[in-house]
Amino acid sequence: MDARPTLLVIAHGSRDPRHAATVSALCARVRALRPGLRVEVGYLDFHAPRVPRVLERLADEAAGRRAGTASGRVRDVVALPLLLTRAFHAKSDIPAVLQEAAARLPRLAVHQAEVLGPSALLTAALERRLTEAGLRPGDRPSTGVVLASAGSSDPEAIAVIAEIAREWRRTAGWCAVRPAFASASLPRTADAVRELRAEGVERVAVAPYVIAPGFLPDRIAAGAREGGADVLAPVLGAAPELARLLLRRYDDAAADRARGDRPALIA
Repeated sequence: MDARPTLLVIAHGSRDPRHAATVSALCARVRALRPGLRVEVGYLDFHAPRVPRVLERLADEAAGRRAGTASGRVRDVVALPLLLTRAFHAKSDIPAVLQEAAARLPRLAVHQAEVLGPSALLTAALERRLTEAGLRPGDRPSTGVVLASAGSSDPEAIAVIAEIAREWRRTAGWCAVRPAFASASLPRTADAVRELRAEGVERVAVAPYVIAPGFLPDRIAAGAREGGADVLAPVLGAAPELARLLLRRYDDAAADRARGDRPALIA
């Protein structure tokens, strides 16, 4: 068995087939960057395989059931939430799923990695998508950006998005960067676009701070059109910066596990 922990990417899931396709493309990029690393995907809802089923399969392999021999080995797993902020899913939902699985599956030692954001790599991915949408370096002084996230009822998550917007404006040279939210929080994307227009901003771009297409990203796009944005960037998707960030979070969790800093969820 490979001594490296298996990377289990935990995605939310969506009824929109573009969501799973994007997650698959991102994981394929991660595998290409780290040949030999086992990368599995599990979903919390809407799509298969669900997280518990993936963990059960890994536990069966650790026990040797598939080969017909009991190995007696414990498989280490780094469970990485495919989330940009530390909100309900990262604080409650995912730990509960992992703890329940660990209680049933003694052949697994599961280590939950940190969420992806905030990170300079995410900002770089946002800028990549804005460039793909047509913006050029010389446009920055006259362009205001709406940083449009899915939204959350968690005050910590909202504060993080606001801080990302402030720091991005400070370091990147945009004339303004404003947070907006597709649900749960205000302002909405269209309102943030209109506010920048009312302040005299010459060009307004909307940068979706979301990983994969789906219902809320579509709402962001509709808000950009409703507000009259000049530029709408694609979602982050399988951006190379995002793939590198997944490996960074994996490496951090694996190093913590090796030092004993990150206790495993093991029965």
